[in-house]
Amino acid sequence: MKLASGIVGTILALALVGESARAQTAPASSAEKASAVSTANNAPTTPNSNPVQTFYLTNVYQTNDAVELTTALRNMLDAHDKIYLVPSQNAIFVQASPEQLVLARKLLNDLDRPKKTYRLTYKITEMDDGKRVGVQHFAMVVVTGQRTVVKQGSRVPIVTGSYTGGSSAVQTQMTYLDIGLSFDATLDEFANGVRLRSKVEQSSIAEEKSGVGAQDPIVRQTSLEGTSFLTPGKPLVLGSLDVPGSTRHLDVEVVMEQVVQ
Repeated sequence: MKLASGIVGTILALALVGESARAQTAPASSAEKASAVSTANNAPTTPNSNPVQTFYLTNVYQTNDAVELTTALRNMLDAHDKIYLVPSQNAIFVQASPEQLVLARKLLNDLDRPKKTYRLTYKITEMDDGKRVGVQHFAMVVVTGQRTVVKQGSRVPIVTGSYTGGSSAVQTQMTYLDIGLSFDATLDEFANGVRLRSKVEQSSIAEEKSGVGAQDPIVRQTSLEGTSFLTPGKPLVLGSLDVPGSTRHLDVEVVMEQVVQ
């Protein structure tokens, strides 16, 4: 009798264990699956743990130069690094690994260098039939990589049109021409010297009229444009400009000196 009771108890225990196992391994319902998917989608993403560093440019004065430095960083650092230029602050934000930040700092130290300043003195010698009539000097301070323009002369008004205003009065439209001498210079430093891109332009008003209109003049213009390599303290003859309507010509010479800061 005791043996039969023990067998019955064992059978009941095994039945209860089976029911519990089936309850634990039963497939989840549709509501449970939707809840799991929603929880996975709303899980917070891991942010970029790389540090952010701000590099302030100390020797860059033009936006184009800052853009060139930013492009250099993007090409040299890892593709997943974040690099942003803030022109108003003259600063570059870089988010990258510590090793890449060290590389960025080295690149900027090499590229963001002080620009040298030079003084260009143009000497204009006026010649007439082989005789020197007069000499003029025009000096300008030029920073390497930047364009500098000097003009001397007059602004001549030119009538470009007319229209009738609200009061039935005829309004005349005017534009102005720069007449005289103008100098346009840009210096760039190279390993073998300093390159000068220069344009010297001389213009004047002719005595005869164009015939298009009573107030339309004829503008005579001569231009000397080219690229030269300069040595500090050594004059260089750029060329000669003929003065239209006369036997005179202008010999153009330039000398460069570094400005000590």
